Amino acid sequence: MNEQSPRPAAAPSIVKVALTASAGATIEWYDFFIYGTAAALIFPKLFFPAQIPPFLAQMAAFSTFAVGFVARPFGGVLFGHFGDLFGRKRALATALVLMGAATACIGLLPTYARAGGLAPLLLVVLRFIQGLAVGGQWGGAALLAIESAPPGRRGFYGSFVQIGVPLGVLLANVIFLVLGERMSPGVFQAWGWRIPFLLSLILVGVGLYVQFNLEESAAFQAADTKAAEPARAVARSPILAVLTSHPTEILLAGGAFVANNTCFYVAITYAVAYGATTLHLPRTLMLGAVMIGSVAMIPVLVFCGWISDHWGRRPLFMAGAALTAVWAFAFFPLIETGAPALVILSVTVELALLSLMYGPQAALFAELFPVEVRYSGASLGYQIGSVVGGGLAPIIATALFAHFRSSGPIAVYLAGMCAISLVSTIALSLRARAARPAAAG
Repeated sequence: MNEQSPRPAAAPSIVKVALTASAGATIEWYDFFIYGTAAALIFPKLFFPAQIPPFLAQMAAFSTFAVGFVARPFGGVLFGHFGDLFGRKRALATALVLMGAATACIGLLPTYARAGGLAPLLLVVLRFIQGLAVGGQWGGAALLAIESAPPGRRGFYGSFVQIGVPLGVLLANVIFLVLGERMSPGVFQAWGWRIPFLLSLILVGVGLYVQFNLEESAAFQAADTKAAEPARAVARSPILAVLTSHPTEILLAGGAFVANNTCFYVAITYAVAYGATTLHLPRTLMLGAVMIGSVAMIPVLVFCGWISDHWGRRPLFMAGAALTAVWAFAFFPLIETGAPALVILSVTVELALLSLMYGPQAALFAELFPVEVRYSGASLGYQIGSVVGGGLAPIIATALFAHFRSSGPIAVYLAGMCAISLVSTIALSLRARAARPAAAG
């Protein structure tokens, strides 16, 4: 890449950066995921007219959930622009504060019974803001950790940001399960559901901590110093610069992420609904399988990040895509047995295989772009993949089952997404090999 390797950071400094970025990512994803849980359990009854059929209310609630995915690429563009111009730290801190404030405001919203049509409108606006924030958060957290890491440790320290996803899933499910157990259904419906949203004010504190206590990454500071020299000019629009100079890398990064995002959201959302409503398995079993799988995912993510520093990012990524494609044909049959151990095995193995891709992903995407446009390029590639994958996956899976009345076509769909990611990663690998002789010359 177009930067000098930053000097090795002192161990306590990089550990502090990595843990802070991980904590911020965890709470940020917690905020993003509790909306999905509330959209399934609470919002249909509170934010839409009582006289419409429950199915339509549920679809409306899930539609507001999808708004967050639509907003994520815009967040990647917005925060990528400012993160490349003014620093990763400022952009990350702003994204964390924005997410915490928007989520807390959801916890303060009036219901449809009190505000009429204004209630769902405000819900959609705040969900869009959540999407903007999460679209900008990943790039800032990942780059602070990666660009502050010692040489040869980027994959390891980048994986600490990645564990925010399973930790966020786990935290969101635990909070809702605990409150559901401690409160009567009436109390939880009346005001208890607001507590998980109001707890996100903690994220505002994390954002302020990042702003006032963390140093900017060494790579960005070095690039910023060079840009200040008379002979160099700062790009006024990093997003336009990266779209012009690295369009193929952005598209291939998005393609590489499609499998991970698609299979992940099918595993933690569609599979839960499929098991509970179609197979009539206990909802606690399906949620428990997701929670157990999320716990198992955490050490696997860190291990995969570490091993990528030694074996390379792309071989591990390609292995994850290939193995996940094969497992897609075992995933639903194991759930359909109804045996608790096999249901848990199905979800846990799925999330573990996805970790082969998601663990080294932060370092892989960061290394695709020069430091001057890295925030914009990595964020945009990531968020394009999230829209195509996670944003549409549960809807496509539902439509496939409704048409074919079988989970087999869904497995083919998942395997197809894995094939796209495998081909995209192979293409990235070929481009990297082709660039080496030129770089050497």
